[in-house]
Amino acid sequence: MAEAYRVVVVEDDADVAFYTKTVLEKRGGCEVVTVADPSLARAVIADFGPDVVVTDIEMPGLNGLELMAQIRADQPGIPIVVMTAHISVDYAVGALNGQADEFLIKPISAADLVAAVMRLAADSRANRGGSGTRQSVLAVGVHPDDVEIGVGGILAAHRAAGDTVTIVTLTRGNSSEGATNHHSESVAAAELIGARLFLEDIAETDVSAGGSTAEAIAHAISEVSPTIVYTHSSHDESRANRAANEATLAVAASVPTVFAYQSPSSSVDFRPSKFVSIDGHTDTKLTLVAHFTSQADLHTYRDPELVLATARYWGRFGGGTSVEPLEVVREAAPASAPAEPAAATLGA
Repeated sequence: MAEAYRVVVVEDDADVAFYTKTVLEKRGGCEVVTVADPSLARAVIADFGPDVVVTDIEMPGLNGLELMAQIRADQPGIPIVVMTAHISVDYAVGALNGQADEFLIKPISAADLVAAVMRLAADSRANRGGSGTRQSVLAVGVHPDDVEIGVGGILAAHRAAGDTVTIVTLTRGNSSEGATNHHSESVAAAELIGARLFLEDIAETDVSAGGSTAEAIAHAISEVSPTIVYTHSSHDESRANRAANEATLAVAASVPTVFAYQSPSSSVDFRPSKFVSIDGHTDTKLTLVAHFTSQADLHTYRDPELVLATARYWGRFGGGTSVEPLEVVREAAPASAPAEPAAATLGA
């Protein structure tokens, strides 16, 4: 039996919200979450992973058109239904310019509401591969910028596909590189793609295969129940990175899919067998990496031209023009359709 369509309704009028929720649940069999405060909608959407968003226009603090622009930045492919009680050419033009998928005038009949949402939800799932299943993704890195350099494009693709993304950064950088700056940079990068961030404060020399390292990763796993984990490769010149790999594999035994990514210190023994296209997400990756400006002159691997050239080099092995390479630790076979972010080849 197909999973019920998931809908987020953003509506400050309690009566309208109740009506919309009831109609979609009773007539459409949907799973519906309502949000009264539009400023909270992005977080709810990121956590709930809806097939469709339904939003009012006239709301306090943040109107529906502004919210739609934010949603499009976070998840370009998610269908949006805009509804309003005011028949206005300006509203209609604004909605269309914001790429609304449907524009409904209140009072909205139950039949019209259900028809629009069901059609868009079905199209949304078909575009994602048909299963409607979203992934919970956890990416582990030792240093600020490890995850962004290694799988920044893949994480952006996951978010665009509606998957939840969590980043664990085990250290805040050493004092000579400005730990305070690294903290704010890590937070800003996570916010860019709507990822949850666990920013630990383990000294790099204390990163190990057990102890506080394993505890931090295990805590994140218990919090988000990931279906996919990305971590450092064991083929790495950095002792801390290798230890993080060991710790991750030890505590992620129940996670069905685990991949190891390339870091700037990966050794020549790094042997990827999966090549994931990040076409359409390279700009986001470059922006993620650009957040880490502390001691930029000492870390040339952050240079945008080098980041892009690396992605294009791996593209020669297939998948797309720009690619991020992965070593497969283990990969669960999809139940009915590939579980992959957007147009990437992950899970294929």
